[in-house]
Amino acid sequence: MLEPLHGGTDAGPVPRYDFSTNANALGPNPQVLESLGRADPAHYPDPAYTFLREQLAAYHHATPEEVVVGAGASELILRLVRAYRGPVLVLNPTFSEYARCARAEGEEVLEAHSPDEFISLLPKAKLAFLCSPNNPTGEVWPLGFLESVAGRTRLVLDLAYAPLSEQPVPVPAGAILLFAPNKAHGVTGLRAAYALLPGPDPRLRHLAPSWVLDIFGEAFLGAILTPGAQAWLDRARPALWAWRQRLASDLRQLGFEVRESAANFLLVQVGEAAELAAALRVRGIRVRDCASFGLPRWLRLSAQPSKARKALLSALLEVRGG
Repeated sequence: MLEPLHGGTDAGPVPRYDFSTNANALGPNPQVLESLGRADPAHYPDPAYTFLREQLAAYHHATPEEVVVGAGASELILRLVRAYRGPVLVLNPTFSEYARCARAEGEEVLEAHSPDEFISLLPKAKLAFLCSPNNPTGEVWPLGFLESVAGRTRLVLDLAYAPLSEQPVPVPAGAILLFAPNKAHGVTGLRAAYALLPGPDPRLRHLAPSWVLDIFGEAFLGAILTPGAQAWLDRARPALWAWRQRLASDLRQLGFEVRESAANFLLVQVGEAAELAAALRVRGIRVRDCASFGLPRWLRLSAQPSKARKALLSALLEVRGG
């Protein structure tokens, strides 16, 4: 049986306030939008993305042969599973696409529920996925743990939330690093990501469809490297952390159990999360229930400005009868 589809967003009308997405609530990055506006869709991009891979390689002090671009993190995860066949190890609860892509390709999924269990299952795994900070629980995995994993199997370290982390995110040598910068720059409607390999491996590029990135995805990945885009993100982070901390404090005052991440989101235990999410959606507020992560009693909420936070707290009080 395949994993359920990604649990984010819905087909309803645009909500007044959206806590379900972990996109930067200050985005889109205006420096990125400016670059996208200059992109010319009348022409194909370079099918090899030569200049883009050179830019990304220079930024990471790597070689272009070690850079692979893709149509978002999920597309690259599926390609990684196809390239490195065998059992896939995950540390639950985490991003459901790792297991979903593995099962879609007929690969066995090994599911650990603690770092110790994860280490014990490494001899059986051909590919292991970790997310740091982890989605949805927010852990930043220590370097010693990551080095132990990378030294024993092929590790994919998903760094989607690293640009938004309040604490440093260690990176071990020898891992495949997965970068999905859309959330940090507030442009989740555009699908573009890249992987940094520990050494050249043409299999990953050959498994991609032709022109896997359109001209806007190519422009986006180049734009995020510019000093202006990075400066904007540097200014945005403290605001997001302050909003997350204030939301956590307010929820605790209402009697909820809260687990803060190091990034721009948190978990809150609410009981029947799907039922509460539906009640909030009727009131124009979209939240992410964590059933797809195996946490049916928890909501994941992103850091949002004061007006959105107050609306959420008011709706929660209304649903709970004051």
